[in-house]
This record gives sequence, structure tokens and C-alpha cells, in this order.
Amino acid sequence: MPPGTAPLPADDPDLRSLTLDELELRWADAASRTAISAEMMTGADRKAQALGIPGEQLMEHAGTAVAAAARALLEHNDREGRPILILAGPGNNGGDGFVAARRLAGWGYPVIAVLVAQDERPGTRDAAHNWKRLDGIDGITKMHAPVARDVATLGQGIEKAGIIVDALLGTGVQGRLREPVRSAVELIRRARDAGTPVLAVDTPTAVDLTSGDPSDPVVRADLTVTFHRPKTGLRTRMGRALAGRILVAPIGIPPEADRS
Repeated sequence: MPPGTAPLPADDPDLRSLTLDELELRWADAASRTAISAEMMTGADRKAQALGIPGEQLMEHAGTAVAAAARALLEHNDREGRPILILAGPGNNGGDGFVAARRLAGWGYPVIAVLVAQDERPGTRDAAHNWKRLDGIDGITKMHAPVARDVATLGQGIEKAGIIVDALLGTGVQGRLREPVRSAVELIRRARDAGTPVLAVDTPTAVDLTSGDPSDPVVRADLTVTFHRPKTGLRTRMGRALAGRILVAPIGIPPEADRS
């Protein structure tokens, strides 16, 4: 399929069967675009919504792209049959993770979706909506981890997970990580050191999408799925080292949303 002609992720019926190499080829047009900063990405997202594209629709494409990459990463590492653990924060990064959970369950993969946040529901409208949509879906175990102790409980048997999806924080990291997200990052680090592959949503948690500078602790991913355009921070030496392989997925932001 020529670059630029592939359907957007949520409209792509073939996405669930593609390998990582095939996904990279599928989304080559997005990856070839000029890299942008976190601030520019936030502006493009807001402009797209001002142009009439619902935030929920953008999230559906982003989460579906994450699901396709998660399935491909699971297969690439010969870890099929194991549950996919999705650690999601309270913002839209977590919302992308919830969409991915729903898609993966629909494809027959067992998923554990964990809201890592003090409040019992996400803090943005679209993320809260997609968290609620997970209720009653076969194959999904929903959990809430409001404190570090709950995250520590998740660590028992973590080696049984097929992969871990880091959907904790996207562009909004400033300063030291607070609990329970800090403990979740430490959990991801220990699991990866023990051999569990990690997929990061948009950016590994605590890696600045503009500069590539990390906070401490920071997630080191095997694969990162970022959206719309490459990010300047993931092209720096440090950012690339922490992101691992990078896929850039289109999510339906029109070219005019990039213009100031």
C-alpha cells in the first residue's frame, strides 16, 4: 500500500494482523513528517478539535494504534497467551491505554487495565469515558491502584505478563514523579530488567517529548508509539535510547491544524 493511502488506525481492518515491520511501513507517511515539540503537538490537537474533529475520535485512533503495536510486540517476543498489563494514568495518555485495552480484548487477548491514580476515575472527559467503557467486557480485568501499596501488589507475579503498556504520563511531566505513578514506573523498570517487554504510549513516562531529558525514575521502553508526527525529544540521543523502536501513528489531525 503506497504511503499516505492507509486508513486511519480505527478504520483499518488489517491492523490486528500486522507485524511491527508492517506497521512501520503502514504508517511511513506520518514518520516522514517534520518533528515537533510537545507544545506544538498539544496545539495541533486543540486546533484539530476546534476544526470539528472530536477528541474522542483522536483517542480512538491513538488507542487502536497502540493495541496493534502491543499485539505485534507480544507476537514478536513469542509471548502469546500471556495477559497484557496496561498501566494507565489519569489523563489522556491513560485514555489511549483504555482504548487499547478494549481493542485488544475484542481481538481475543487477555488484558489487565489498571488506573494508576489517586482518584477513582480519570481526570479528563475522554479518558473517563473510555475507562467506563471497559466495564463488563470479557477478557478485561479492571483495577484501581490509588496508592503505592496497590502498585506493589501488582508486582507479585509480574513475570507472567506478556508485555507491559506504559500509558502513565504523556507530555505533562514536570519535576519529580508523585505516587502512585512513581511506584508504577519503578515496577515497569523491574519487570523490564527481568525480561518483560515494554511499550510506551506517546513517550516513555518521564521522558520530555521536546528535549528528550528524563526525570528519575524513568521508563525505558522497547517500543514507543507516538502520534501524528515524530517528536523532537525522541530524536535526541537520550530520548531515542529510552524510547527503543519508535512508530509514528497517524490519528486524523489534518494538515491545517499544524499551522499557527
